[in-house]
Amino acid sequence: MSPEELLFMGFFSIYIPVGVLFRYLSPQAKKGTALSLGLLITIGTCGIHTLHSLCTVLGTWLLIRVNWRKAPPLSLGWTFLYLIFFRTGTWIGLPPPELFPNIIQLLLTLKMVSLAYEVRSYHFEKEKEVSSFSKSPMIGRLSHEPSLYDIISYSYYYVGLMNGIFIRYQTYVDWLEQTDPLSLPCKVPCLSRLKFVLVYAALALGVDFLFPVSYVRTDDFLEHNFFFRFFYMVAVCFAVRMKFYFAWHGAEAGCITAGLGCYPKGAESKPGCGPTVQYSPEPGALVEYDFRTIQNIDCYNTEFCVKVRQAIRYWNMTMQWWLHQYIYSSAPFRAYTLRVGWTMLVSAYWHGLDAGYYLSFLTISVCIAAELSMESCVRARLGAEGQKMFDWVHWFLKMRTYDYMCMGFILLNASDMLHYWSSIYFLIHVVAFVCIAAGRLMGGGKKDRTREEREK
Repeated sequence: MSPEELLFMGFFSIYIPVGVLFRYLSPQAKKGTALSLGLLITIGTCGIHTLHSLCTVLGTWLLIRVNWRKAPPLSLGWTFLYLIFFRTGTWIGLPPPELFPNIIQLLLTLKMVSLAYEVRSYHFEKEKEVSSFSKSPMIGRLSHEPSLYDIISYSYYYVGLMNGIFIRYQTYVDWLEQTDPLSLPCKVPCLSRLKFVLVYAALALGVDFLFPVSYVRTDDFLEHNFFFRFFYMVAVCFAVRMKFYFAWHGAEAGCITAGLGCYPKGAESKPGCGPTVQYSPEPGALVEYDFRTIQNIDCYNTEFCVKVRQAIRYWNMTMQWWLHQYIYSSAPFRAYTLRVGWTMLVSAYWHGLDAGYYLSFLTISVCIAAELSMESCVRARLGAEGQKMFDWVHWFLKMRTYDYMCMGFILLNASDMLHYWSSIYFLIHVVAFVCIAAGRLMGGGKKDRTREEREK
């Protein structure tokens, strides 16, 4: 394992027992201690690059203070433009950012944009209250506008620093203000996340050792036959998925022991969002809790769901909510596939400037268009047995699509990526475009927009 991966393991192994201790602290002590520990980790891993994250925070705070009405689009522009400076600072002699500063900067970008939207919603609801003389029942609304200290605390609290899990500011506030955190049922959910982490780690290390990705970049790789080159991709990307399953389950366990994102099941929480309905249990009633708010991966459905657009929802789930809420919903297009393409383009930019991200993410939108075309023109005309067979083929192609796309995340460089894709004759692209063309010829050009919107 790389030194960075080992350090990640160290963080997660510390976060889990430390989280238990935080449940004994008062709200103010929890807030100050979580901030202090987060700043210690940030400065220790990022050094001078800590200034990048601080500039992002201060810039967002200033935008909110100056013009809260326009703060959401301005904060989106500010944080995304700052990502360019963050990634290209070497052009003017700044030291290149490494893994940990990049992770913190990416998560901070999501937090600051979401915070600006939450503050604007707070002010809008306050204005409604003044005009209607009644308190708004809005779900998850802020009780006050956050101060600079509040924003810095939210930005650097330790458990949400570099675990890849996005939560809204209100979820952070709810965590601080939990009335009886020691009573929360954290043990069973934590163990359910941890019971497979060693299996995921062993599978990742074993397959990575047998199928090193560096071999793909060599000329010797091309001397093997097509089936070897194709299924090498399958093995490499299997190892990558196992690493993410290991990391995200460990991150979720660290959140759970601290009680972060714990809400009653009746609140119908969503990953990243938190509660979606008002829920007030009857006095004395038994209340069940869940940690859906901080769930970032659904391993089973990622592997075994049938459709590409389904798998997207089960992977990096908290960020998927952010993308849908702030990017997809305001996309400058009406067509479903174009809105997905726009969202994938923004996601690629958020991940980095390497060509591999853009080629991979835009491939997803092409594959979604292909599967929609085949569903409306082929699957809809089949009987029960035919649809079952169709779904098996669809599942196989879905998994190969994610393997194909994953190579872009691994290789990153455009020449390396195109070198590999050409070695398997751009097979997934060919299949996708053939499916789209076949759908058009069979009269499937017009999609059922209502059905598509239900599956967002």
